[in-house]
Amino acid sequence: MADEDPPIKHEKLILRGDIASASFLPWIDRHARKLGLAGGIAAHDALRIELDMSGPRELLDAMEMGCSLGPIDVWIETIERIAMPEPAHDGWSAGWTDNLQEQGAI
Repeated sequence: MADEDPPIKHEKLILRGDIASASFLPWIDRHARKLGLAGGIAAHDALRIELDMSGPRELLDAMEMGCSLGPIDVWIETIERIAMPEPAHDGWSAGWTDNLQEQGAI
């Protein structure tokens, strides 16, 4: 019997807490890419980051756990996961870090 790829899930993760650190958005980018997740950062401010992600459930779980432990200068109070309709992307959004830097967000 051939190994089958795990089913792909599409979820929105909403992180809330003291997340104003300039290091956190690049940290999310780096770890999402390492896990091979698709998606990107949909919205962010000093108290909330909204991630739109697709991947196997186990890797989404790993990203949630990683964010909860995150960099030392970030404090996550809650993580809300919302199941979404079929994913509309096939890779982690390239270049979003450059766009955020241009806007002065990081």
